[in-house]
Order: sequence, then C-alpha cells, then structure tokens
Amino acid sequence: MSGANPGGFGPPEPPQQPPGGYGHPQGTPGYGYPNPAYPPAPPVAYPGAYPQVPGYVMPVQPSNGMGTTGLVLGIIGVVCSLTFFMWFLGVILGILAIIFGAIGRGKANRGEATNKGAATAGLVCGIVATVVLPVLGFVVFASFMSVV
Repeated sequence: MSGANPGGFGPPEPPQQPPGGYGHPQGTPGYGYPNPAYPPAPPVAYPGAYPQVPGYVMPVQPSNGMGTTGLVLGIIGVVCSLTFFMWFLGVILGILAIIFGAIGRGKANRGEATNKGAATAGLVCGIVATVVLPVLGFVVFASFMSVV
C-alpha cells in the first residue's frame, strides 16, 4: 500500500521525488499550475513582420500598360482610318494612341516599363491613323472630284 498513511486512514501522502535529479527540483516551475513562489511569466510579444535582409529590395514589376494601350489603339485607329465611313473614329483613336504611346515611351526611358518597341509602334500607328491616312484619303477624294 504505497502512497497511503499507516493504517489506511486519512488523505494519501504526496508522491516522493524520484532520486537522481529526475523531474523538476523543488521550487522551480514545471508543467501544470505554476509554482506560487514564482510570479507568472510576462506575455510573449511576437514581431509584427519578418526581419528583412539588409540590402535586399523587392524588384518592381514593369508597368507596360500605357505602351500596350497605345499599340492597340493605334492598330484599331489605322484600320478605322482605312474605311471610308469610320475615318473620324480612326482619327480620335489615333490621337489617343499618340498620347498613350508617348507616355509609354517616357516610362520605358525612365526604366519603369520594358516595352519601348510596342510604345513606339503605337506612337507611329497613331500618327499614321491621325495624319497620313486622312490626308491621303482627302487627296484621293479631291483627285476623283477633279476628274469628274
């Protein structure tokens, strides 16, 4: 009858510490309820973000939207300027292509974008849709009127 009082009456005796330093020595906190002789540990403060390696910078994504928009508007403007009934829409889209292509080339020159060729093509297509094709259409129309 280990762990009981002699005679078997009363509360059982607390278990003894195993010899040889196993477990926690008396007075040090272990698992379970903390020892009332020690104050409770302060709460752990977790860092807000992971520390970064000094000198490492996240690469910036290129903003190629302006040059691509200029190219698309320039192509649509050239196609619209080639048709007789939609030349006015082609001129408007050509002006927008010139604006977006110039902004895209500026971004590419500053290193913010990587599509300098597309922005240049949009700028050229915008000029063709705005100036060259309407003037050419006017010259062809005027030559037909002089013949008739």
